[in-house]
Amino acid sequence: MYEQGVIRPPSEAASLLVRVTRNCPWNQCTFCPAYKGTRFSRRSVEEIKSDIDAMAKECRGYSWVHSAFLQDADSMVVPTVDLVEILRYLREKFPSLKRITSYARARTLKRKSPGEMIQLREAGLNRIHVGMESGSATVLKLIKKGLRPDEIIEGGRRVVEADISLSEYIMPGIGGRTYSEEHARETARMLNHIKPDFIRVRTFAMHPLSPMAKMAEEGTFVPMNDQEIVAEIRLLVDCLEPMHSYFSSNDFSLNLLMQVDGYLDEKKDVMLRDLDDFLSLSEIQKKTYIFLQRLGYERYPVSAARDEQVLEQVIPEVEKLEKCGKDGFDKYIQMVMSYQLPQPQTENWA
Repeated sequence: MYEQGVIRPPSEAASLLVRVTRNCPWNQCTFCPAYKGTRFSRRSVEEIKSDIDAMAKECRGYSWVHSAFLQDADSMVVPTVDLVEILRYLREKFPSLKRITSYARARTLKRKSPGEMIQLREAGLNRIHVGMESGSATVLKLIKKGLRPDEIIEGGRRVVEADISLSEYIMPGIGGRTYSEEHARETARMLNHIKPDFIRVRTFAMHPLSPMAKMAEEGTFVPMNDQEIVAEIRLLVDCLEPMHSYFSSNDFSLNLLMQVDGYLDEKKDVMLRDLDDFLSLSEIQKKTYIFLQRLGYERYPVSAARDEQVLEQVIPEVEKLEKCGKDGFDKYIQMVMSYQLPQPQTENWA
């Protein structure tokens, strides 16, 4: 038998999951439920090698293992010499591997020397996934990210300069209405500095047990609806340079406009038009499209919200939700989105 953690990036769905650490060494972010109520610990190199042996035995004869992901939230906290040993052993046992990836915190990456990053690349680490969430110092403090903007830039550049593929994750809506513009502009500014290979969009959804839900009840955090979040993404994309970074919306179900997807130096104008297409809809057409996307089983083009037959079927359902109280439609959609979040491993968020 071997251990596996609770989450991995959607792009690692087909990857071998190798647990290097347990849970998250920071674990204070007010929006993330994945590791709440758990303790962080490192696993020994021998434990990890034993797991790799068990996986290799189970997968013997299969040539489909082309990628592996090192769990959990920040495998880069492991000393470089140990990581190099793990990476080499993993590639030895799975010679078909073409990619090995990991989550990491920017501060941890900043602490790795350029030489250490090159060692990791040469041992087989191909890609690092980093949760930036926001480039705004105000928003980072609001969500207790435990990072400064300069640390995020330095950590990201450390990866890029080592010629390791970098995925930076951003979270539209995480600043709420109060900080929406600052969040969009500052996040774009930092991404323009870092120039990651991937900018992965992770639309914010509020877990009902989270501190952010309590902040919303108290009025210190004002959640945004889908329409406002699309407008925020539009500002963000407009502020991004046309660099060779892949703006990825298509790999996460909480993103409303998954078609806003592609390399910025090739499709920025197309993505802006797609965002404007939604924003140009009437209020009821926007809610119709949101209803279809959030409660349907298919992906719909924005043009579906202009179809008279579709409107005839959906508008009565929208009106029912709007009668459920102030902001009834938006609150229902927010609840539906929260169901797609990872759940805490225990009932204790702290």
